[in-house]
Amino acid sequence: MHSLVSVKFMKIFLGEAARHKGRPLHEAIVDEARQRGLAGATVSRGFMGFGANSLLRTSKILRLSEDLPVMVEIVDTPERIDAFAPVVDAMVEDGSIVISEARAIFHLPLRIRDVMTADVATVTPDTPLTQVVELLLRREIKAVPVMDGKGVAGIITGGDLLSRGGMPLSLDMQCALPSAMRDEHVRCLDFKDLRAADVMTRPVQTLNIKTKVSDAMQFMAKGGLKRLPVVADDGSLMGIVSRADVLTAMGRASAVAGHLDVLPEGMHGSARDVMYRNVPTAGADTPLPDVLERLVASPLRRVVIVDGEGRIEGIVHDRDLLQHFARQNAPGILTRLIGFLSQPKLGFTISGGTARDVMTTRVVTIPPQLPVSDVIRTLLEHRIKRVAVADESGRLLGMVDRDTVLKGLAG
Repeated sequence: MHSLVSVKFMKIFLGEAARHKGRPLHEAIVDEARQRGLAGATVSRGFMGFGANSLLRTSKILRLSEDLPVMVEIVDTPERIDAFAPVVDAMVEDGSIVISEARAIFHLPLRIRDVMTADVATVTPDTPLTQVVELLLRREIKAVPVMDGKGVAGIITGGDLLSRGGMPLSLDMQCALPSAMRDEHVRCLDFKDLRAADVMTRPVQTLNIKTKVSDAMQFMAKGGLKRLPVVADDGSLMGIVSRADVLTAMGRASAVAGHLDVLPEGMHGSARDVMYRNVPTAGADTPLPDVLERLVASPLRRVVIVDGEGRIEGIVHDRDLLQHFARQNAPGILTRLIGFLSQPKLGFTISGGTARDVMTTRVVTIPPQLPVSDVIRTLLEHRIKRVAVADESGRLLGMVDRDTVLKGLAG
């Protein structure tokens, strides 16, 4: 038998007609719970009941009510329910909120349908590549399925745009540019009348909507895949799932079932088990061209700035470099930097400048003993792809990124 875990059970009793800022109140509560990362919520509609005002509500045909009773049920860790209770209390003007302690058994793993994004932007094989790029940047997404009728003909990712579309900067880097400069840069891109079909990856790897999250994790880790379309049995597109979606699912599952054997073995590890140890470093006075050479030579695309004792003083990454020179209103330097980041063999020349001038001093760090579940939460809460690992004295030990965590969980 699976182990029981302590949870709290929240029941919210409402009338169907209750509203919050013009929306049905039960919908607003469920959406708020989803936005705040609670494990899940269920809405039930009753066929008879009455509340504090003693008005009988019934669905009987002769006494049809337009305000039938509704119950919203939420189960999660005690800490999350306690934090959510004041939010619900502020939303409910006419109703009751009941919170009770409980013990629960969670049957994992989750299915892809539980974690995927259902609102998917798509293009057709004939969509001009310029429109594809504009769509990706406008929606701030990293991949778009290419649909041929109801079937998925391919997928366009940032890697496809770099390798086959001739785009010099990744989507992340494009988004780092000031909006006016980004729009101008996109307009100047020469896609040579390319269309989606010319650059898309095909045949495309997909996941069935009933796939287990653990199986999807293995598949993505083995293939080095960051995003996959999700399809129904008949091949029709149902959604898209990303590496971050899978890690989020594992993090939430561990919050309520962290000690259960059904979680991946890697979830019982710590940051030191999944970190890179070969992290490029530099001193604060290191000349900027040297820092950039170390940055582009590493898959981490980061250089950690340390003092003589190895203690972390800051970090330099390509996205912040673009924003720095954009703020300096130095279009010439910015243009050369874009060229260097896309083709490092060109070299980058600048008179003066050191790591100190461009580094970010607010660096998120984690200790090496931090459980993998908390590593995942740190990455997701700070919306970062990589996080530095440091000892209690602040000395750099390594760096963890989403890919190493996913591979660690997949074994």
